[in-house]
Amino acid sequence: MDHLYNTSSLLVLNRFNLPPETVFPAFLFATLSYMIILFCNSILILTIVLNKSLHQPMYLILLNLPINDLIGGSALFLQVIHEILTNSRTIQHSACVTQAFFIHIYAAGSVFILTAMAYDRYIAICCPLKYNTIMTNAHIMKIITVVWMSSFVIIAVLFVLLLRLPRCRSELTHPYCDNPTLLSLVCAGVDTSINNIYGLFLVALTQVIANGTILYTYLQILVTCFSSKRSDTKAKALQTCATHLIVFLLLECLGLFTIISYRIKNLSPNLRKFIGMTTLVFPPTLNPIIYGLKTKEIREKVVYFFKNKIFPS
Repeated sequence: MDHLYNTSSLLVLNRFNLPPETVFPAFLFATLSYMIILFCNSILILTIVLNKSLHQPMYLILLNLPINDLIGGSALFLQVIHEILTNSRTIQHSACVTQAFFIHIYAAGSVFILTAMAYDRYIAICCPLKYNTIMTNAHIMKIITVVWMSSFVIIAVLFVLLLRLPRCRSELTHPYCDNPTLLSLVCAGVDTSINNIYGLFLVALTQVIANGTILYTYLQILVTCFSSKRSDTKAKALQTCATHLIVFLLLECLGLFTIISYRIKNLSPNLRKFIGMTTLVFPPTLNPIIYGLKTKEIREKVVYFFKNKIFPS
């Protein structure tokens, strides 16, 4: 009965229900996907850290993106690989909350980091003469601190509000843990309106800040680019901005699909699982590849790193 609190520390996972013959291919696919995420993001981090020529505001802010992607990728794949490997149907409540916390840190961090990157590009392209005066090391550290502290505080409040509520259920509706899934375990009749209001407020606030900032900065950047008489400056600025927009739109579209999938009640459970996982699989995999291919300075340093450090002739 729902009115009896469930104090069990074990939660039942909504498994992938893999046939025995597909367990090994699924394990191989999950492990390979995680290794690609680890490899690509680690290469991007090492490239920026080890090359002093990349110790510029743009790249120091960009450095936070692969770090954040590693948090999101690890939060998902370590649990999924463990589930496939052990054929386990259960997860500790504390482990589930930890996974959900880091998944939401990743989601909030992605939005704030991309917003900070848009601000940096705006200053660089629209106020080039003031760029070095404004984007000092101290200012960059403030931006990075605000990004991570904002993510931590708003997600910590989300989970404080969640963990105060009594649980009466133990079966998760998703193959991994997140706030909506944990909220579904709360006893029937318990008032969750504060959680729902705060969750909606959080989504609205981050979207208004991110979309508002990016829309304003990119409109200003486009005006500046098209009024510039220097074609090389225009081309470089547009290329940098195109890379950033591709990454931002990828994240926004996948995030929107995930939120919508929770609201559609008659949606196929397997499709909901797939949509939910795409946001945690595609951006961490594609972001370093997109930046590596589209950003000339990074591409050149990665090629140099492999030629001279990994495979010296």
